[in-house]
Amino acid sequence: MSEAAPSPLGHPVYRDMPTTIFEKMSARARETGAINLGQGFPEGPGPREILEAAADALLTRSSQYAPMAGLAELRAAVAAHYAHFQGLDLTPSEVIVTSGATEALAASLLALVRPGDEVLVLAPLYDAYLPLIERAGGVARIVRLTPPDWRITRRALEAAITGRTRFLLMNNPVNPTGVVLRGEELALLAELCVAHGLIAICDEVWEQVTFDGIDHQPLIGLPGMRDRTVKIGSAGKIFSVTGWKVGWMCAAPPIATLLARAHQFLTFATPPGLQWAVADGLARPDAWFAAQRDAYQASRDRLARGLEAAGYAVHPGGGTWFLTIDLPASGIAMDDVTFCDRIVGEAGVAAIPISAFYPADPITHLVRLCFSKSDATLDQAVARLAGFRASLG
Repeated sequence: MSEAAPSPLGHPVYRDMPTTIFEKMSARARETGAINLGQGFPEGPGPREILEAAADALLTRSSQYAPMAGLAELRAAVAAHYAHFQGLDLTPSEVIVTSGATEALAASLLALVRPGDEVLVLAPLYDAYLPLIERAGGVARIVRLTPPDWRITRRALEAAITGRTRFLLMNNPVNPTGVVLRGEELALLAELCVAHGLIAICDEVWEQVTFDGIDHQPLIGLPGMRDRTVKIGSAGKIFSVTGWKVGWMCAAPPIATLLARAHQFLTFATPPGLQWAVADGLARPDAWFAAQRDAYQASRDRLARGLEAAGYAVHPGGGTWFLTIDLPASGIAMDDVTFCDRIVGEAGVAAIPISAFYPADPITHLVRLCFSKSDATLDQAVARLAGFRASLG
């Protein structure tokens, strides 16, 4: 009797996927010494006062397990921060602290999605969404958005919703486009969630990174959404400390209870010293957050001006740390993957092809650049990209 062939090792969701584009391009930047405008992280260590609060907490307070749902101080600070900046009425008991926003996404999907449930997602999308939906047993229903306006329409949404659709997973402000969803689009999403009984999982990590006087409007604050929304935030994005991996998810008690049960068997708890520092940071005055936004807007505008002077067509966007360049409009006859591959080796700059944010039928003529860098780094990147553009004739 012959032996049965061994089954393939690993779960197919993870076994069959490639390395994320962010790690791939960052690895190439490290290997070649290229300026990394690909993966989204700031160049500096972070705001001094936030770092000092973390250092003080590490030295003088507990380094043992924090409560599973998060320190009481941070949960209260998150609720107070949202009451002040977004007019929300969350209580600390509706806030669960996670080890980063991606863990919050995982906990939300694993806790709520049942096998066969459909999850409405808007592409271009953060690449963690689809494997997390699949691993939870769900089915992604993708609404494809297109430039230059990236508009969400009733027709596209209604065409994607079926009798098995149970969730909306959305990002606002949007990575990679930098778009801040308009009021009418949010109202439409809320209307359809209520009409079809959908729970919205809102990835709002860029909520404090908006420009040009645009204020972030959370979906949970719209009519009918208070009890059917999971709101996810990120200290890494708010305070420019992406390596800390401190996030949170907020929801009404029936949903929050389920989220906590999933979270307890993912990371259980997040480093307490970092939680105390984030709690301190969230209580900073309005002027502190305004100064952070102004500095990033100045970086956005600096990179955009430099690229435009070098002959690139730029879509700056109203939020996040990213802007995009339009290759055909820049007179560049190559797709986004080819362009990104070439500029790493030939110009010494790493970027991200927007096609990586589409699971199918991608847009292939846009490239994302991260501007959360020093002026000197941005200027050097522009000079290198200008030389590359000139070399094309």
